[in-house]
Amino acid sequence: MRLKKILLIEDDTVLRENTAELLELSNYEVRTAANGKKGVQLAMEYLPDVIVCDIMMPELDGYGVLEALSQDAKTKYIPFIFLSAKTERKDVRKGMQLGADDYLTKPFEEAELIGAIESRLAKMAILKDGSTGKPRSEKSLGTWPKTIHHLKNYIDDHGQEYSFGVGENIYREGMYSTTFYLVLKGIVKTHKLDSNGKELITGIYRPDDFFGFICFTGPTTHTEYATAMETTKLVGITTKEVKHLLERNHGLTMELMQFLSGNLSKTKEQLLEMAYGSVRRKTASTLLKFAEKLQKDPKGNLHVLRSDLAGVAGVATETLIRTLSSFKKEGLIQIEGRNLRIVDVDRLRRVD
Repeated sequence: MRLKKILLIEDDTVLRENTAELLELSNYEVRTAANGKKGVQLAMEYLPDVIVCDIMMPELDGYGVLEALSQDAKTKYIPFIFLSAKTERKDVRKGMQLGADDYLTKPFEEAELIGAIESRLAKMAILKDGSTGKPRSEKSLGTWPKTIHHLKNYIDDHGQEYSFGVGENIYREGMYSTTFYLVLKGIVKTHKLDSNGKELITGIYRPDDFFGFICFTGPTTHTEYATAMETTKLVGITTKEVKHLLERNHGLTMELMQFLSGNLSKTKEQLLEMAYGSVRRKTASTLLKFAEKLQKDPKGNLHVLRSDLAGVAGVATETLIRTLSSFKKEGLIQIEGRNLRIVDVDRLRRVD
């Protein structure tokens, strides 16, 4: 049985070599190109099973690569996955509108990349026509969303928009769950209150993240609150409509299941950390999580309430403030008023 062939087009030498090695260790045959122009040339000769391509590159960018390959009968049906640091909705939308099959943002996890490739290969196998061996045209597949990114675009196009100010509740515990939300702008936290009234933050969602879903099979109520952490714009469709879409696309259903199970794994890790981690480790881990999620100002400062940090870490606000003070003395962070900046990421990761 021949190995599946992957073409990796990436101008960053270190990332290209590391990703190629990762794919080879996962039993793929890999060819690489250092820019878009060479990538198009190699794709025509090599005819890979999947193409993984960066967007911002010299000679020809990723959009140009996809456009060129889409115009050639030999390469137009090859699954195409964008790999880029760009996370703006407009960039994702442009890639999807040009015909990309998926979109991974850097830095990515090994499982994300392998999962995306395997999903595309499985889809191509299903779509093969028995008599010609060629994939059916996209027109024959209908206009239903086919991937997570297509689903996001569908919600953006067809959903209802909502706006919330800082501290406004999007929904409360006990309210019926009727809407599947996508964040367009701002930051949303989901949180619960324990028996003592202490807040426990269960999730942080930024632009291009889903939230608010519990069950698509029948009416159910929210078990937590969702609150805007800054001026926030959302778009949403009903859970009934999501169910309608999933019933017509089993591939999308599988992708959404993988996506949701990934979120559950992250939540489980957070709860284990809160239960068994030291206060210092909880605080350090929480700072790193917020650094990933929140936009920094031009000086690299994070603007986040100490109560929100404490809620994610699962410690009292006073305890968190004392721990932050010790981190400042150790040179791990800098604090000026409400501004907080991480100075030494590596040492913060090693805190125990």
